[in-house]
Parts: sequence; structure tokens; C-alpha cells
Amino acid sequence: MDSNNLLNHNPALGVGLPPFSGVTTFMRARPTRDLEGVDVAVVGVPYDSSASYRNGARLGPRKIRELSTVIWGYHTRFDVTPLRDMNVIDYGDSAIVSTDAIANLSAIQATFAPIIDAGVIPLTLGGDHSITFPILREVARRYGKVSLLHFDSHMDTWDSTDGQRYTHATPFRRAIEEGLMNTAEYIQVGIRGPEESPRDVQDARDLGAYIIPIEQIMDDGVPAALKHITARLTGPVYITLDIDVADPAYAPGTGTPEVGGLTSYQLLQFMRGLRGLNLIGFDVVEVNPLYDPTEITSLLGANLAFEFLSLIADARRPVNSL
Repeated sequence: MDSNNLLNHNPALGVGLPPFSGVTTFMRARPTRDLEGVDVAVVGVPYDSSASYRNGARLGPRKIRELSTVIWGYHTRFDVTPLRDMNVIDYGDSAIVSTDAIANLSAIQATFAPIIDAGVIPLTLGGDHSITFPILREVARRYGKVSLLHFDSHMDTWDSTDGQRYTHATPFRRAIEEGLMNTAEYIQVGIRGPEESPRDVQDARDLGAYIIPIEQIMDDGVPAALKHITARLTGPVYITLDIDVADPAYAPGTGTPEVGGLTSYQLLQFMRGLRGLNLIGFDVVEVNPLYDPTEITSLLGANLAFEFLSLIADARRPVNSL
């Protein structure tokens, strides 16, 4: 097979390039802002100015892209090759304003507006978790109130952090206040660790969150948790995944690590168990390369993004090919 046919067959192979060479777009996807005929746009949001502990997630999008070049592109479970079966582009990075949280919301929205208006599914690489809120503003503008599947060790429903209302600990309270989410279909997965007060968990529940804590997952297993998820989410579903939902043994490179989390394989189980949901967007956030000396966190982030692409490719395959 010559190099041009190889590229058309599976762009993730990089026309035969080894992972350490070539331009590191996400899985070698075509870099462009032309949205004509596009199915999925990969967007980086290199912002971490609202992080309350370790900064460095602003470097996440670049490193996730770099590690994505080791993903060969064919999903063996779903029998799909997303970059061949769909038109997937790397849209580049969002504009950001690193010194002004309010202005930054508008900058992110301005980047995502044309993507959402074109009916393209956004796959976002963060960045800290504050970036999900402005994306939800744009997604809800098109789809109405969205169902939210939230993987995290933290609930991120605080009212403020150090008096600031727009931080990585507050995005979902802000989204609920603005009516962006269907709180009857709001699920948090993997919650664990110490809290500041007994009210923290109850506050999230009072806002509508259905919490599947880590203890429930470990006791009952991922398949049981998936039954709760798929029974409650009728869509349209936006998935937001904070990499600290994984145990630090599998994802040390993150801003606020919590011990006792999910394994990498359990996260793959969760993603693969979401077949059949009406998925409209995905983000993976809080990947911090500064604390990721062996790059396993960035590799996990890249693979979880690939799992989402594979879910979309699986859902869009022609009926007669099943």
C-alpha cells in the first residue's frame, strides 16, 4: 500500500511515520478550521488559571496530542477506525485569556460557537475543569438542557473558591444556575476523598446530582454502575472527564490527585459501556504534564479521547454494516 492510500485508510498511522516524528495533531488528524462536512473537531483549551493547587494543565492539550500518535487507530472491540470512518479534524487550540476568568469564558465560547453551529461534535482537551462551563453554554444553546455524565474524584459544585465564582471547583453549579443542564439526568461517577464539610456531598445532591461513589463501583463493579448510567441518561449527553477520577497510580499527572480511584481499564470499561447513548460532546481535563514523568496520564487521556471517537464512529456506521 503506498503512502497516500495508507493515509486514506487510517490517518492515525501517520503515513508510516514513527510516533516521535511529524506534526503532532491529535492522532494525525487533519489540522484545519474548515468545518464543512466535519463529524468531530478536536479542540485544545490550554487554560489552568483557575486551578486551586497545581498549575500545569494548560500544557495538557499539547502533551495529549503528542501521546496520541502512539494510538494506531483501529478499535478492536467496536471494529471501527474513527479517522477513516468519519471526518475528524484537529481544530487547534481555543483562544484564551489567562489573566481574566470572565473574559476567558467569552473567548472559549467564541471558539466553540462555529463548531456547535455547524453541528460538529466537539472533543476537547483541557485545561482545568473550569473550561467545561463555557462549552456547556454553547452546547445548550443548540441542544437545550443537556444530560451530563461527569467522571471525577471531586463534585465541582462549590459556590466559590477563595471568593471566586468561576474556577475548576464551580463549573457545574454555574451551569445549573444558568439552566444549561437537565438535573434529572446529571450523574457523577467516581466521587471520593475527604471533603471540607459534611455539606459538600449533600449540596451536590441538592443540586440534582446522582452520585455513584467509588465505594459503590468497587463493591458492585463497573457493569452495575453502567446500568444506573444508561437507565438514567436519555440524552443528549455531554461527557466530562476529570483525569483525577483515575487513581494516581495510573494518572499521577493531575492538579488535585486523590488516592483510591479507578484503574485505567475500569475507565475503558466505562467508556465502552456507553454505546447507544446520544453523545454530543466530550472533554478530558486536568491532565498536568508537569507531574507526569512517565507520560502515563497523558497517554490515558489520549486513549479516553480515542474511546469517545470510537463510540461516535460506532454510532454512525451504516445500519447494513452491523
